Amino acid sequence: MRITGLLLCGWLLSASCLAAIDPALLKPLAAEDSDAKIAAIVALAQATPEEALPVLKAFSDNSLAVVGERVVIVDGERVLDASSNVEIRPAPAAIETIGINNRVRRELSAALAALRLFSSERSVRWQAAQEVTLSAEVKMLPLLDKALAAESDPEIRTRLQLAHAQASLGSTDAAVRHAAVRTLGESSSPKVRQLLIPLTEKRGDNWVEPDSAVRAAAGTSIRSIEQRLAWADNLGRAFTGLSLGSILLLAALGLAITYGVMGVINMAHGELLMVGAYSAWAMQSVFRAYFPAALDWYLLAAIPVGFLAAALVGVLMERIVIRHLYGRPLETLLATWGISLFLMQVARTLFGAQNVEVANPVWMAGGIEVLPNLLLPWNRIIIVAFSIAVLVAMWAILNLSRLGMFVRAVTQNRPMAGCVGVPTGRIDTLAFGLGAGVAGLGGVALSQIANVGPDMGQGYIVDSFMVVVLGGVGQLAGAVWAALGLGVFTKFLEGWTGAVVAKIVVLVFIIIFIQKRPQGLFALKGRFVES
Repeated sequence: MRITGLLLCGWLLSASCLAAIDPALLKPLAAEDSDAKIAAIVALAQATPEEALPVLKAFSDNSLAVVGERVVIVDGERVLDASSNVEIRPAPAAIETIGINNRVRRELSAALAALRLFSSERSVRWQAAQEVTLSAEVKMLPLLDKALAAESDPEIRTRLQLAHAQASLGSTDAAVRHAAVRTLGESSSPKVRQLLIPLTEKRGDNWVEPDSAVRAAAGTSIRSIEQRLAWADNLGRAFTGLSLGSILLLAALGLAITYGVMGVINMAHGELLMVGAYSAWAMQSVFRAYFPAALDWYLLAAIPVGFLAAALVGVLMERIVIRHLYGRPLETLLATWGISLFLMQVARTLFGAQNVEVANPVWMAGGIEVLPNLLLPWNRIIIVAFSIAVLVAMWAILNLSRLGMFVRAVTQNRPMAGCVGVPTGRIDTLAFGLGAGVAGLGGVALSQIANVGPDMGQGYIVDSFMVVVLGGVGQLAGAVWAALGLGVFTKFLEGWTGAVVAKIVVLVFIIIFIQKRPQGLFALKGRFVES
């Protein structure tokens, strides 16, 4: 009797599975009329959301067909009954695939996204909620009501509420549309703003939205969204300015040391950035050829290589050329300009005149979406953090080490430092190498956000000198404030006036500032300097 009962229960369960979807709901999917197919898709999704998902997925994959009056799913060599998901044996010979056009496919994609709202996986529901927000229509309201009633995650619920409000804009009830407009006004998405703008416009002599209260609410919501968008745009400009300032800081730190210690106007400093950037490309090539499994970590190896390569070039420049031109600023400027041309030609000879590809590691891809129109890229976030780390290291070297003490002594009073036994010539070489190495680190960072080519350093040499002069010669604090300030100021100006005008305005500002305060933001302290 127990076995008989189990068999009976199993038969009843299988029978219920066979009747999971009413075949009458499936039959219109094979109709010739697109409107009938779309109506069947909506009815099927609303009636049986869980059971409809595999059927509509097969429809989207062009795997839905008809055998006589029965709708079936073609799964490789198997043929399944669409209403019960049971295999048909033997497989029928005459199978006709159901056609689908672009209009039906759009509706099908929207319905599939809505059905995925009932998935047990949060990531699937979150992705579906984002897709539904872009395509919500009034006919999806019953399905969205079910999804809202079943959803407990607050972030997904917020997204679904926006989708529900968007779909409610098509309602015939003015009160429903009014509530939907007010709900959409809490969004920060530019797409929602574009959705509301037509409600405040006319088509011919008639308003798109006939109800005046709804139109007024739409105008208020648009202004609210625009305020949040403007706030997000300003935050984006500030962050972009900080990332630009971080690059300028890395480029100017080394220049601040060499210019502060030796008074050398090094026009080849931009090419030291180029050396660091090509070091990153070289390490990427080495890892790609010999350590492909660890390719995403080539950048960590490029940091010491870029520092040492640029520092070596800097030491050679100081030993071979610059050492013999101290006290002759014009000759030094011309000599370093010639060195910059020489280094660019060497790069063209070794690596070619075209830019080379330096790819971001996987862990630097993507970003953080703070707001719908504000994405903070990981590569720029990491560059800002890297700049802070280099700045801390430089501060420690200059303030906590014996080399730093000698550098500060030579910067403030070279004759007196030499009198008390400081080897000024050796300090010049070490300081120049240190400054060049920091520029190499700037090049490694720059390779992650800009093109790497022989001429890449030329675009940063003038800005680096502006940072040094504005901040105060030999002053790290001045370089920090000047670099970050110029970066943020430039990006805000570019948003209002354009890149060229912003560059001119910044240059004029610096000229006027230096006329009023020649020592820069932070002046050096010391009897020799102050005298």
